[in-house]
Amino acid sequence: MPDFNTMRASSAATRATQIDEGLRVHMNKVYGLMSIAMLVTGAVAWGVGSNDQLVRAIFGTPLKWVVMLAPLAVVFAFGAMINRMATSTAQIVFFAYSALMGLSISFIFAAYTGISIAQTFLVTAIAFAGLSLYGYTTKRDLTAFGSFLMMGLIGIVVASLLNIFIHSSALNFAISAIGVLLFAGLTAFDTQNIKNTYLQLAATDNEFLGKAAILGALQLYLDFLNLFMFLLQFMGDRRE
Repeated sequence: MPDFNTMRASSAATRATQIDEGLRVHMNKVYGLMSIAMLVTGAVAWGVGSNDQLVRAIFGTPLKWVVMLAPLAVVFAFGAMINRMATSTAQIVFFAYSALMGLSISFIFAAYTGISIAQTFLVTAIAFAGLSLYGYTTKRDLTAFGSFLMMGLIGIVVASLLNIFIHSSALNFAISAIGVLLFAGLTAFDTQNIKNTYLQLAATDNEFLGKAAILGALQLYLDFLNLFMFLLQFMGDRRE
């Protein structure tokens, strides 16, 4: 007859296996949602950006301010309201937001060559994969970097809005360089945070974990997209 300690060890091992399997499923869902959102963004950006008339109608008029600033307002509203949404509704809103983001960055297809955009996307994908893998596997606690990264993010947003009006090339270069480093760090930090959030909430209901997966996908989506946009400042070849 098995003793109590053996049964307890077996139960603990089974529980650990279930958590590991659940974590893999959760992370796959996060990356899957993020990938779909990136596809939506890319399709909308290419569809609009490859149409010169649409580009002029949007970015050659005051409408550009609405298109460029709307995603910022929507993402804050989404984050504040997601707990009151059904998981399916939150997922639809996330994909709608990714389409709006595609519209806001569609100008890149008119400003940069297609080859340089593709090359930058590939570099971003490789860098993102490595940074996210590091965040997932590292034993080092990255929580201490959270406050520093958030302060840097706020600084980047403020500086970017300011530079819309002053058009400083030096400030633009500094923003791009800091932005690359900032979102590289956020990619690793957010990945670890998504993992830790699941481990803390593994015993809760699936509805809450479903929303956590959407929020995690949103975080990584924004990390990837911003890393891509800042790298494009360095690697992109402008159209003549």
